[in-house]
Amino acid sequence: MPDVAVASGSQLAADAGARVACEGGNAVDAAIAASLVSCVVEPGVCSLGASGFLTIGPPGEAPVMIDGAAVMPGTGLPKSRFGQASKEVRLEYGGGMHTTVGHGSVAVPGNLAAYALASERYGNVPWRALVEPAWEVARDGFPLSEASYLYLQLTHESIYGWDEHSLETFYDADGELYKPGSTVRIRHLDDSLRSIADAGADEFYRGDLAARITSHIEAHDGILTRRDMAEYKAGLSPTLDVQVNDWTVATDAPPALGGAVLVAMLLLMGDRPQEPWTPAELDHLIRVQKAVLEFRYERLDNSDDLPADVQDLLEQASASDVHGFLTSPSTVHASAVDAAGLACSVTVSAGYGSGVMPPGTGIFMNNSLGELELNRRGIQAWQPGARLPSNMAPTVARHRDGSVLAIGSPGASRITTAIQQTLINFMQLGMPLQAAVDHARLHVEEFEGRTQVAFEEALPVDQLDVPQRMFPGISMYFGGVSAALWDPRKGFVAAADPRRAGGTAVCGNTATR
Repeated sequence: MPDVAVASGSQLAADAGARVACEGGNAVDAAIAASLVSCVVEPGVCSLGASGFLTIGPPGEAPVMIDGAAVMPGTGLPKSRFGQASKEVRLEYGGGMHTTVGHGSVAVPGNLAAYALASERYGNVPWRALVEPAWEVARDGFPLSEASYLYLQLTHESIYGWDEHSLETFYDADGELYKPGSTVRIRHLDDSLRSIADAGADEFYRGDLAARITSHIEAHDGILTRRDMAEYKAGLSPTLDVQVNDWTVATDAPPALGGAVLVAMLLLMGDRPQEPWTPAELDHLIRVQKAVLEFRYERLDNSDDLPADVQDLLEQASASDVHGFLTSPSTVHASAVDAAGLACSVTVSAGYGSGVMPPGTGIFMNNSLGELELNRRGIQAWQPGARLPSNMAPTVARHRDGSVLAIGSPGASRITTAIQQTLINFMQLGMPLQAAVDHARLHVEEFEGRTQVAFEEALPVDQLDVPQRMFPGISMYFGGVSAALWDPRKGFVAAADPRRAGGTAVCGNTATR
């Protein structure tokens, strides 16, 4: 029985990972099981109809990325169909934003294919064992989390209120939105999970479940077809790596954008900060984020050759000259490490949610075609089969002393900055892992047509002469980092973010916080 530590966005998910580990699973098994449970117990935030990436650090081998990116659907359909059956809505999330929802916003989901490939290549236990905890939670019902409730408060009318099958999930007999802690049971989701457990991920992509999903979407003028689902394959590729002190940090490569942005930010930080977040060090952090994010907005989000543009980004960042650098919810995460030195970091996103739940499935579908901040050129710019960009950045790291870390975060565009600051707090400033996760954060954002700094009030950003937006206390707007550490001298450390009331669990060796 491997010793495994798990950190995730909820205690139910972390406990599921530890359970699978105690049944013989390793860090990869635990992370997959935790992620599957998260896709059940955080409705609105994520679902089985999502995309995802896994970064895996096997001991003695180069780390790898499992690519479960969302894919542009519409194979064989005329382009005139693209963009139909969708509508733009405004959300008050984070102070206000726009996204596109409806049947026409649904892309080909990739998370289940990514789980299956990771399980086949690196797991210890049978597929059924990975799915079982999620099936049980779906069958029995689960308490609505605070994170889901807060998101649903802002989205239940605009995203989930127009579809009768999704609408019934979130309201009690009196027509009121369920409160945190209320028991939620999503009809038919347990049946779907039982089919996936019995027949494997193929049931979702090529079986009766795929037929149910695609026939509903096609009947409502969406462009996700049976062929799109049947042809989906997860990918396996090298990671992007960067050195931070004595740590080698590995994260996901294109088509994800998050990993490249994270690596560039870490490169540009150099050996700073030298002391905990003084106004001068915060000013440098802001300059770094602004430089990288502006490059992303101008180059990566509109790229015709993403690998080449990412290479240019990293070459410029390697110069560590922030001044000359630029010349021109919706996510869940689980991290797991084991005593053999295996690390797995998995991030999954359904976008902001399409509001679509195909009848008889219990599965909320993504709106990956409608994430306007990622699809700046519009849906017409993508060819069917193209892998869509993502903010996700699941990350693993290995220290020269043998310690291994798995870390990641939900949070859309704030994913990379949340991970960046946590890694700096831990690796550069020497904070304990939980303190590094808890520490106040900032994020350089585009908000209502201007660039400004969003920050939690504990940081002295107000002493800087920059456009700014303060959040009192801590806020889930700044992500929800989950991190798991194996130190051969000290054992396990698991850390979950109080911004999303995350959970940690261990099978075997007792974890410290």
